[in-house]
Order: sequence, then C-alpha cells, then structure tokens
Amino acid sequence: MTANQHHVLIVDDEAPMRHMLRMVLERDGYTVSEAASGCQGLDRLRSGHFGLILCDIRMPEMDGLTFLKEKQSHQYGGTVIMMSAYGSIDTAVECMKHGAYDYISKPFRPDEILLTVRKAEERLQLRQENVKLKQDLRRNARPQGVAAIIHRSPIMQNVLSLVRKAAEAPATVLITGPTGTGKELVARALHAESPRSERPFLAVNCSAIPTGLLESELFGHTKGAFTGADRTRIGLFGAADGGTLLLDEIGDFPLELQPKLLRVLQENEVRRIGESQPTPVDVRVIAATAKDLRQAVADGSFREDLYYRLAVIAVELPALQQRPEDIAALVESYLPRIAARLKQPVPEISPAALRRLTKQPWPGNVRELLNVLEKTLVFCRDEMIGENDLVLVDHPEPHVDPSTLSLKKAMSALEDAYIRKALSATGGNRTQAAKILEISLRSLIYKIKDYGIE
Repeated sequence: MTANQHHVLIVDDEAPMRHMLRMVLERDGYTVSEAASGCQGLDRLRSGHFGLILCDIRMPEMDGLTFLKEKQSHQYGGTVIMMSAYGSIDTAVECMKHGAYDYISKPFRPDEILLTVRKAEERLQLRQENVKLKQDLRRNARPQGVAAIIHRSPIMQNVLSLVRKAAEAPATVLITGPTGTGKELVARALHAESPRSERPFLAVNCSAIPTGLLESELFGHTKGAFTGADRTRIGLFGAADGGTLLLDEIGDFPLELQPKLLRVLQENEVRRIGESQPTPVDVRVIAATAKDLRQAVADGSFREDLYYRLAVIAVELPALQQRPEDIAALVESYLPRIAARLKQPVPEISPAALRRLTKQPWPGNVRELLNVLEKTLVFCRDEMIGENDLVLVDHPEPHVDPSTLSLKKAMSALEDAYIRKALSATGGNRTQAAKILEISLRSLIYKIKDYGIE
C-alpha cells in the first residue's frame, strides 16, 4: 500500500464530525486532511493526491453530489465514500451512479467507518493489481504483425518492408515460396498490420477440401439448396466480412470454381448456392501457394485473369537456405517455446551445433528446422545441446537416371518444342516458320516429318 493510498481527505461542514473521523483514522495509521466545504475539498484535490475521500452529502454552497461531479469532470483521483443522514439514502445511491464507491449512514460507530474504509482500500488495491496484470500481459505477449516474424537477414528485411506497405492497401496479395517458409504467418502479419486488424482473419486450405464441399465452404448455401443442406450457411466470405480471408494452396483451386472466385474478387459480392441474388461482401483476399502459378496458367490449369486478379501485390518468400543469418534467431526464439510445450528446462545450444544447423540444406525450410529442434529436445535432456545431439534428417543427393543424360535426346526435344511454337505462332505457315527458326524450308519439312509433328 502506497503512502497516497493511506492519505484520506475528509470533506464535511461539521467540525465535530471531522474531528471524530480524524481521531479514528489516525489511530489506525492513516494520514488525514480536512476540508470544511465542497469547494475547499476540490482545492485540496488540486494540490494533493488522496487514496480515499470521505464526503458528506448535505453541505452548504456545494453539496456532496456536486462535489463528486466536479471531481469526476476534472479526473481527480481517489476512491469516494459518501456519508449520508437517514433521510438522504436516495441521494447516496445517486452519488454511487456518479462514481462513488460506497456510502455509510450517519450516525455510525468507529468500527463501521474503519470497515468501510478497509473495503475501499481492498477494492483500490485489486484494481491496481488488475491494471498491473494487464500491463504485464501486454508486455509479455507475443508480438503481432511483422514483429512476430523472426528475422535478421537483409533478404527478409526487404520482404517485410514490402509486407508493411502492402498491409496499408486493400489490394489482393499473392504470397509464394517453398513449403515451410511461413506463408500463413506472413498472411497473418499482413492482416495484423492492416486497418482490418480488429476484424476476422480466416484461412482455408484449398487442397484439403473436395471440390463439391469447397464451393459451399467458401460461398455458402441456403437451406434446402442440396441434399443435406439442413440450414443456411453464410460461407467463409460471409464470415470474414470486413476482415481478411487467406486462400492457402490456391494453386490447387478447382478450375471449375475459378470463374466464381474471380467474380467475387471483381464485384465484391458472393452468390450463395441456392440464391438468385448476390450478397455484397467486404473481404480482403490473400492467396498463398508453393506452386508456380505462371506455369499453371501456361498449362491451362489456372485462369490467367484470376492469376492477375490475385497477384496485384506479389510477395515471394525465400527458402531458409537463402537466409542462413536467420537460423540462429529462429533457434533462439523457438527453443524456449518448444521446451515449454515439452515441459522441460530450456537448454543452451553450443556454437558447433549452431554452425551445423546453419550449414544444413533445409529443403523443408523453417518447418523442418522446428521439427529438428523438437526431436532434439525429446532425446537430449542435457543443459547444453552439442553438435552430436542434433537429430538431423539426412538429405541424400537425388538419384539421376543415366538414360536421361543424353545430350542428343535433350537437343532433339528442344528442337521439337521450338518447331511446334514457331508453327503455332505462324498459324501453320511453314515458310514463315522456317524464317523464324532461321533454317531452310526443306530442313523444316524434313524435321516435321522426323518428329511426327502434325
């Protein structure tokens, strides 16, 4: 309990009452100041700090209720206990509506006033402890947004600089990068840094839901729209209204549903299955994939117009092997978290072990690194993790079929592909195709026959 909390101000126009309260409170260890009116009480509050204020309701010039309202308007501190005569209980209740903590009826015994004051002190202490607890929670809470992404490397600094800029705009974002690089973490950072941060963030894995269910999951349906539709469902676009929706593994999005997704992005409205009229939605879409969507467009498995609608802002995440400077920071950050989950002490990691981790190829990227750390902690209970304690995954060189190393076959395949592209570009005109390929027409006719090109 601080000195200020033990400092009590008595506001009462009756001197005998002030004298009696002073004697009772000072005998119990309190420091007491007096004010003979409401105006004088406000002057005391301007010049000092009081933990508790005992205020009479009926006073000349300024009554207790007016004093209380003035105190509140000036935001002076102190917990207020009102003192009321038998006939003014209603007024005391009105005072409590305006911020008084409690009231005590006159006349009262000394032990009654001490009990009321102690209860007020306990309440004040609980409130202060609650404020401190909230401050500690905020201080110890994991960082949000870009600050949650562990990095030290220049390449990641550039990526996250782009993420901060992208977060401010409402445009769609396409996040690409190898599996395990943290695409969803970046998507959450985009949402947390955006003006939509207080609204929902929802994520769906497009490859994990069958096509027939994905349409309903995303766009919703009405009751009775199909067999089993026993209730209306607003879908993820409806649930994320005002917020952000992450379409993870967008490279596996069914081709037949792509026109419907494109329309949602273009028109900002969704038509649920079974509805004749669209419903407006305000959703920021972030898409993520480990696949090469440009190649998917070339293969015809992904619509070109949808690709450009999704990739208004493109964020490409580097593989962990491209950012070795971040490995030590990732280990330092995640080792205590994994140890806490396993309910064991946090070990140190030796420089040799850290160097070994830095030299690993990490085809599984950050996800593989965390997997290695967890397995290592399961089997190593020492205070220090050495190089030989690391439970690493062997990554043998991929087997190469010798039959695929023929230079002659590779050149023939390349020649075949170029002839087909030239013929396609000229609409099948062999003379023009020969000029593009810079060979004679006779050679072209021979090669067309040789490669079996129609």
